[in-house]
Amino acid sequence: MSNTSDLLNQLRIDRTTPEPASKAPWIVAAVVVLLAAAGAGAWWLFGRAQPVEVEVAVAVAPVASGEGATAVLQATGYVTARRQATVSAQITGTLTEVLIEEGERVEAGQVLARLEDTAQQAGLGQARAQLAQARAQIGQYQAELAQARRDLQRQSELVGRKLVSQQAEETARTRTETLQAQLLAQQRYAELAEAQLRSAQVQLDYTTVRAPFGGIVIAKAAQVGEIVSPLSAGGGFTRTGIGTIVDMDSLEIEVDVNESYINRVVAGAPAQAVLDAYQDWTIPAHVIAIIPTADRGKATVKVRVGLRQKDPRILPDMGARVSFLEEAKPAAAAPSRRRACWCRPRRSSSATAAARST
Repeated sequence: MSNTSDLLNQLRIDRTTPEPASKAPWIVAAVVVLLAAAGAGAWWLFGRAQPVEVEVAVAVAPVASGEGATAVLQATGYVTARRQATVSAQITGTLTEVLIEEGERVEAGQVLARLEDTAQQAGLGQARAQLAQARAQIGQYQAELAQARRDLQRQSELVGRKLVSQQAEETARTRTETLQAQLLAQQRYAELAEAQLRSAQVQLDYTTVRAPFGGIVIAKAAQVGEIVSPLSAGGGFTRTGIGTIVDMDSLEIEVDVNESYINRVVAGAPAQAVLDAYQDWTIPAHVIAIIPTADRGKATVKVRVGLRQKDPRILPDMGARVSFLEEAKPAAAAPSRRRACWCRPRRSSSATAAARST
């Protein structure tokens, strides 16, 4: 029974609670706020007559080569030297000196080796003697020709004075012309002797082997006492080269790209190379050229990739992996300032009436 009484007491209405205050002041305040907002909106739309200048500044960050670019293709290849030569003598001879070692740097024109030059020295001396003899003969003929001309002049004077016969003058003239022809022939022979002297000097120069360009010696193929020849002769006893020189500044990477993806590679596009020996070292690179031929057996196209960074750690025939990048296009440059004008629109009749009523 007590529980029932408690429930009935909870359901009774308490008449002692005061009635809520009148809501009229709040309604008035809300109406005032709405009218103020409507007035402000009408002034914003129809009361502003002056345009507003707005300065807009656009900042465009430059995109460097390789920055912000994505890799579109990867290929593997090897480091190759664009300038590499196995130096040999231009004549067959026996080595008397070899002045290079592996790892040594040489300059263009530096002497690498010397051959036995006894025969070449003798030939040069003979050519010099022949040239000297030819020049001496020229001097002799010139002296005889000068004398013959004087004799011809005297004979001509005696013939004019009727002291000698005409035959004596003709004999002197014939001798003069003969000496002129002999002098001309001797001069040509002297020119031939000069040419032979130059040829003998060239043959002597061939016994000195010089570097065609500057670089690093990567191989020494011959020793003192061995016979070298520009041609392969004599079986295994004749060397065809003295040493191999590589220009380290001409190193690049050659990679084989599958012909199905060659359209993703563009000459001049940026790239990145990673050597197999230095996995944590990324070398900036670029595409030099796409060799315009395909390998039928491997279905690949060879691509030359240039290295933008030279380093002694980069060696010929090293394995490398190249990532071809697609350079990100920078955003179009917008004007630094732009004037924006907010113009007053034409009022419609309903908008005018609403503004007047406000």
